[in-house]
This record gives sequence, structure tokens and C-alpha cells, in this order.
Amino acid sequence: MNETELQKTFTWEIDNFSVRKFPIESTVFSSGGCEWCVLVRPKGDGFEDYLSLYLCVANPKSLQPGWKRRASLHFIMLNQSGKEVHRTSERCGFFDSEILGWGFRAALPLNKLQDKELLENNTLIIEVYTRVTEVVHQGDETRKEMVDFRGFNVFSSQVTSVSQIFAKYPKFAVDIKPKAKAVRTAYMKNLLGLIKTVNQPPESFTETELVKAYSKLIDLMGVGFKVDWLKSKLDEVSSERKKKLDADAARVQELEEKVKNLELELDKEKAKSYTEPNFVSLNDDVSFTTTKSNLIRRKRSD
Repeated sequence: MNETELQKTFTWEIDNFSVRKFPIESTVFSSGGCEWCVLVRPKGDGFEDYLSLYLCVANPKSLQPGWKRRASLHFIMLNQSGKEVHRTSERCGFFDSEILGWGFRAALPLNKLQDKELLENNTLIIEVYTRVTEVVHQGDETRKEMVDFRGFNVFSSQVTSVSQIFAKYPKFAVDIKPKAKAVRTAYMKNLLGLIKTVNQPPESFTETELVKAYSKLIDLMGVGFKVDWLKSKLDEVSSERKKKLDADAARVQELEEKVKNLELELDKEKAKSYTEPNFVSLNDDVSFTTTKSNLIRRKRSD
């Protein structure tokens, strides 16, 4: 694929589209070493007769101060059978802390979606095509502290980690497609972050974090990184997490069974106490009467 061509980076299927009135946000996906999401306004954004579509920066609060991005994008809309309904033009957008989303206010005339064939089974599919051309990371570590390491700009504190990866997997970055150093650097940052993530205890992962980790991995593999070793590690983490969740579920079920059995035993005891009368022994009654008579006699004799 030519580096100037946009790559399909995300596919989003929206059901019950005709009843959607409020803005809808997609799940997070990775492209160009960055995290994104798509925002759809089914009833438009100032243009009531048009659907509005935006590419947005995901989790902007987690980024370092002074971050910037530039990306080219276009959207293709399809029905459930995969037939193209409409496509936008290709445009280039700039993103920073002031501009978190960018796209098309008049992406698709809504009257097109009134055709049942176009909006088959009331489902709209959106394909996102992007090409990230510039990524700037700034924060506590300055650009002066970055060094060029095998075609990647990395912080001086990361040189050891990156060199260890190259030593263990010499060809893992030989065939990557992006040539722009800023984009390559963003991918390397994503890779180092993913390595740090998969080294966490499996039980610390939420389902959402695991999905995001796989999304980043797929993005890295899609641009040519040979990271089967990282996929194996992530698969291992996923498997261990599932085993622990299954074990926890089994323990919970076992406890629930024990509680249920105890409740049954208690119910039996209660039923027994209600059905069996509390008989008083005749001997006890005589003994009490005799004792009482003796006490009366003693008082009289006194």
C-alpha cells in the first residue's frame, strides 16, 4: 500500500439507527500510534438535514501538555449487506487540546437513509480511513532529552528498553510502513506502553482494558511490526485472567450452594419446632406438686 493512501482503521456498526436522536460515541481504537474514537450526530450539528461525523481524540486528559496531532481522514457508510451508501471527501485535520474533534458537519444527507435498502434492517455501518502524518508529545521530558535510535525518536530513559527489544527480536521493526519519524515514534511509544501493560498482573485487567490492548496490538501489526511474541504474552494474560474469573465464579457458586444448604437446614428445624408439641412429663408435674405440698407443710410446722 502506498504510504500516501489512507488505511481502513476502524469499522463501526450502529443498529436501530432511525430512532437515534442523540450523539453516539464509538469504542476507542488505535491508528498511527494514537487512540481515537468516532462521534456521530444522527440529527446533525447545525445542519438538521445532514448526519454529522467526527474523528475525535480519545482520553485527551491522559496526554502530556502541549500534545498535537495531524491526520487525514474520510468515512465510508454502508448498509448491513456491505453496499456503499455514501463516502465523504478526504480532508486533513489538526488536533490539540483546543481542537479535540474534527470531521464533517454535513457528512450524509438524511433523506438518503429514508430508503429501506440503504438503511437495511435499520443498521448503518461506518468505515473509518485515516493516515496520521504528525504526532507531537511534550511533557516533563523535553525534546532535547530525545535521541535517535534506529530510526525512532525515543526518550533517553527508554533507550535501554528499546535496545533490549532489538537485541531479542532484531527484525521486529524491519518492515514497518510509516516512514515519517514522528509517526514511527508514536508507534514505538504505543509499543512500549503495551509492553508495560501486559506485564501487569492478569487480574488487574478490566474487559475494556483488554480490548484496548488488543486494539493497539492489531494496529501495530497492521503497519508491519512483527510482534507475535507480544501477542503470545497478551493471549497468556487473557487466558490467565479468564481462569481466575472462572475460579472466582466457581468459588462464588460453591459459597452460594453452602448458604442454600444452610437455609434448607434452618427451614427444616423451624418446621420441626412448629409440628412437634412441647410435652410436659407427668412425673415432673407430680414432683412439682409434691414439692409444693412439702413446702406448705414445713411452713405450718414452723
